[in-house]
Amino acid sequence: RRFALGALSGLALMQSGAAQAHARLRSAEPPDGASIHTPPDQVALTFSEAVELAFSRIQVTDAAGARVDRDDLRRDPEQPTRLITGLPKLPPGAYLVEWKVTSVDTHKSEGRYTFTLLGN
Repeated sequence: RRFALGALSGLALMQSGAAQAHARLRSAEPPDGASIHTPPDQVALTFSEAVELAFSRIQVTDAAGARVDRDDLRRDPEQPTRLITGLPKLPPGAYLVEWKVTSVDTHKSEGRYTFTLLGN
């Protein structure tokens, strides 16, 4: 029984080490859960490691599920871990940001978060 627990602990350590190889979201603009007054002109996500632009996406949708981003995903030329997509002038409301990225070492990760644009 002790061997089984030790083997499980070793497996958990191996899995946590493998998970660290994935590109993790470090920061987001606008931030997760933010309530903001000024409409953002872009969504910018910074990851823990460089990601492959060709195999990554950021999509922003409104409360009705309609896509509102400009579908112009690009890498920040000064920061290879940061991806940006443009936004038109958004009306007040709740928005969902969904992302899927592939890191340069081919690991995939994904996530989602929301922000709210408040009226004046």
